[in-house]
Amino acid sequence: MPIGPVKAETYPAASTVASSTLAGSLLLFFVATFAFTWACWIGVLAAHIPLESAIAQLFITIGTFAPAFAALWLTWKYEGRRGIHALLDRALKWRVGIRWYVLAVTYLALAKLASALIYRLIFGAWPHFGTDPWYLMLAVIVVSTPFQSGEELGWRGYALPRLAERMGFAWGGVALGVIWASWHLPIFFIPGADKYGQSFPVWAAAVTAVSIAMAHLYVNTGGSLLLTMLMHAAVNNTSDIVPAAQAGSSNPFSFKASPILWLTTALMWIAGAYWLFRMPKPASISELV
Repeated sequence: MPIGPVKAETYPAASTVASSTLAGSLLLFFVATFAFTWACWIGVLAAHIPLESAIAQLFITIGTFAPAFAALWLTWKYEGRRGIHALLDRALKWRVGIRWYVLAVTYLALAKLASALIYRLIFGAWPHFGTDPWYLMLAVIVVSTPFQSGEELGWRGYALPRLAERMGFAWGGVALGVIWASWHLPIFFIPGADKYGQSFPVWAAAVTAVSIAMAHLYVNTGGSLLLTMLMHAAVNNTSDIVPAAQAGSSNPFSFKASPILWLTTALMWIAGAYWLFRMPKPASISELV
């Protein structure tokens, strides 16, 4: 499957505002996003609200939409209605090559299956596989894709182009991955959450690799947020093809992680290193030819 740069349509770039304003708006985006999300999530933890309760689920869900809220607010503030339309148009941009849909849907699934094979070769036995049928996972991916706008309007819609203005898409994808992973940190301390007690450093390394893959997808689809939303949904819903949770883990800051998580992370970074090398040099998608 060819994965090199392709021609992309243009759209209003982050450079439509002055450099100093750009830096200030980006910092404000991150501060607002973290403050709103962490207030919701840490509030659930501090109040000892059971995760399975409706009120906890409400606050967790509201917190996940903070990136979109901040992106829409700041886009309106600095770019007005035209900026809002440009941002939302990218969330509906679907006319891209079929190979990018395939990459979005299969990226993590292939990494998981490859890590299972390597696990078999190393340990002489297969790891535990999930039991959800493929067609159910595919259906959930399709249904949940629109809901990823809560994050993707912010991370890839607002933050990534502005980071790219300062450091390019390659390093912008890496930086955003570290920030994106850090944003999830409170979840590792909430009892009942799927990441509770798991190794945050190893998971963060995996998320940064995912961020590179999303930057690669974003650039090569001319800034399509629909495709990053699709990949986001696929990552969320194919992670348990080969579950990676470490039984008995209780220290989020340890490096104690399952072999599957280590193997999957390594494979994603191999792909990520290649994509970093291949990432187009222009600082904005409007400059791609």
